[in-house]
Amino acid sequence: MSREDRAPGYELPLRLLFAFRLIIDELHERIGHEGHPDLRPMHGFVFQAIGPDGTTAVELGRRLGVSKQAAGKTVEQLERLGYVERGGDPADARRKVVRLTERGTDSLVRSARIFEELREEWAERLGGEERLRELEDALRELAPGNPFRLDTPRWFGAP
Repeated sequence: MSREDRAPGYELPLRLLFAFRLIIDELHERIGHEGHPDLRPMHGFVFQAIGPDGTTAVELGRRLGVSKQAAGKTVEQLERLGYVERGGDPADARRKVVRLTERGTDSLVRSARIFEELREEWAERLGGEERLRELEDALRELAPGNPFRLDTPRWFGAP
């Protein structure tokens, strides 16, 4: 294929971004109908960074690649919405640990199920599971490493 017959080089990252936006937007549409209308895409990163054992605001900021203040504001917002709570650390009384509430955990369980549904729908649109698996394998080859690296949001923040 000649260079003139190919899509321009900038189209690949844009198509990947569009695909990401499509799946994330659809997830949020569906999870909103299931009782979580206040969730935003950034919240999923925050919930993953908090993890099952909780974390401090300082560590949360490090994991997300944002300042302690930015992490603290996000925690305050999620606390008001009922997704996280702050409590004492049994190992160190001076530390406050942020943990997911039952509502936060429920949103993760629902998100996981919705992602599975969306994956099945995408497989069907592409002509079957095998074709989607080939796409996933190709993306793993092109972008190896930990798929759960959480500092992506800092791309969009101030330096």
